[in-house]
Amino acid sequence: MKASIRLGRIYGIEIGLHYSWLIIAVLIVLSLSSYFSQSHPDWGSGTIWIMAVFSALFFFAAIVVHELSHAAVARLNDLPVRSITLFALGGVAQIEKESPDAKTEFWIGIVGPITSAVIGFLCLGISYALGWTPMSDAETPLMAMLVWLGYINIALAVFNMIPGFPMDGGRVLRGIIWAVTGDGPKSTRIASVSGQVMAFGFIILGLFMFFSGAGFGGLWIAFIGWFLLNAAKATYAQVEVTEGLKGVSVGDLMSRDCPVLDGYDNLQTVVDEHLLKTGQRCFMVEQNGDPIGMITPHEIKTIERKLWPFKTVSDAMRPIDSLHIVAPEVPAAEALEIIGREGVNQLPVVSNGKLEGTISRERIINYLFTRRELDL
Repeated sequence: MKASIRLGRIYGIEIGLHYSWLIIAVLIVLSLSSYFSQSHPDWGSGTIWIMAVFSALFFFAAIVVHELSHAAVARLNDLPVRSITLFALGGVAQIEKESPDAKTEFWIGIVGPITSAVIGFLCLGISYALGWTPMSDAETPLMAMLVWLGYINIALAVFNMIPGFPMDGGRVLRGIIWAVTGDGPKSTRIASVSGQVMAFGFIILGLFMFFSGAGFGGLWIAFIGWFLLNAAKATYAQVEVTEGLKGVSVGDLMSRDCPVLDGYDNLQTVVDEHLLKTGQRCFMVEQNGDPIGMITPHEIKTIERKLWPFKTVSDAMRPIDSLHIVAPEVPAAEALEIIGREGVNQLPVVSNGKLEGTISRERIINYLFTRRELDL
């Protein structure tokens, strides 16, 4: 889940919006304007729309705080956090490594719902101090906003404790099972299956509500179930991939016959003689025997075609210092994570400053398919 709109950084963590967030933001504002107009018909339309917009903004801010709590616990346990992205169904903190133990997994999972619950009760507490009681209506716009934020954050905390991946409750469940069994992959499989069962429940409930007259609300619940189902299946698949690559290093799978070009080679000649005639799509670039970069059709396309006869490989290549380099002893599973995270298809394998080969997504996947074909 990558951000389409970047908002900035908090403690080095990039905060961004996925384009789907814009849809839910509009829907929440419209829903709040309808809610405030019905519960407070004496308010003017300007007040209603201002409160709707500010309530939605504070709600999304609370989601960011929720995700930052996950990020804080992850960082305390030396797990790097790349970014936080808000999207149609909430937010996600992109933690780049798996939890090393059950205790870490449990606390990363549970801290989010705790944070949302604290925010919710804090909002209700401030409302109570301003004169609101659960048996009375909020009298002022500020009080009404705080009451709504209180209830919605408490509801968010409860919802996130659903015991199945990818919900926070799924991480908590995984941590508990991991602590009891001592088996991390097994606990992930159980939490993932639990998540799939919960997701099917959401889909069935949503469709039932829709055909019972609930309209868009039922479809929204079914959509949430569909998203949870796909995320839970992806988690299960990730466990299988990790298990399949256990004990396998980059050196075991890398291609050692990596085509090499000279940095001074003419770009037009490279296209005609190497890309089109050989079918190879990735070439390492060397100069004086040292690797200086990598070039693929993607880099070549950034150069205007009429300039190819006048440009060299070094003009179009990605410099070596901008590439993610791995060593032969790096676990293949870690290399696959880097490939997926960075959106590339291959990584250079370098040892002692010398190019040993490349490791590609294709070679790793082919290895996994062969294992499955042989029932290994």
